[in-house]
Amino acid sequence: MSYKYDFFISYSRQGSVQKWLLTHFYNKLVEYLADECAPAPKVYMDRTMPRAVEWAYNLENSLRHSKIMIQLLTPHYFESGWCMAELESMRAREAMLGLAGAGISQGLIYPILYSDSDNFPTDERMRSWQDFKEYAHPDPVYQDSVDYLPFCRQIRVLARDLVQLAKQVPPWSPDWPIVERPNPVLIPPPPLPRFE
Repeated sequence: MSYKYDFFISYSRQGSVQKWLLTHFYNKLVEYLADECAPAPKVYMDRTMPRAVEWAYNLENSLRHSKIMIQLLTPHYFESGWCMAELESMRAREAMLGLAGAGISQGLIYPILYSDSDNFPTDERMRSWQDFKEYAHPDPVYQDSVDYLPFCRQIRVLARDLVQLAKQVPPWSPDWPIVERPNPVLIPPPPLPRFE
């Protein structure tokens, strides 16, 4: 067993970040990563998972077999049990390897700021991030604007940075920790009618 993915994208489905990810960010990132090295790096996003898989296990397995986690930062990210499980799993791996600490400050979590930051937990503001707030336009018409070219340039810089970082990742281990996933969201049954 070894790494299957170079990058794992962790994001909340709340707000406009998912639309931005699917409309602009993911495709450009994959395209520019392929420009930087061969074979093209593999990027995991939950929207590309195969059909008929048990999605929770697929997420866990994909994260365990990914080198670096790309974290799309929004206020809702820190409210999501799934995002927190992904984040804590990668933090546990960093701790196991002695990364993102006093000895080696570089870690395996690559934060990208999409929105807010004023209301993030204090601990979450301690890691430097790539600021994409000015490019946070989820609608397709953004691709026809003059502002789209600077967005593409920023993605190209990001792709170069990620490729260099991926080369430094320690070898894969079957012992990578996975923090227990949250319970699935269960829809409560409708109330039964009461007869008097």
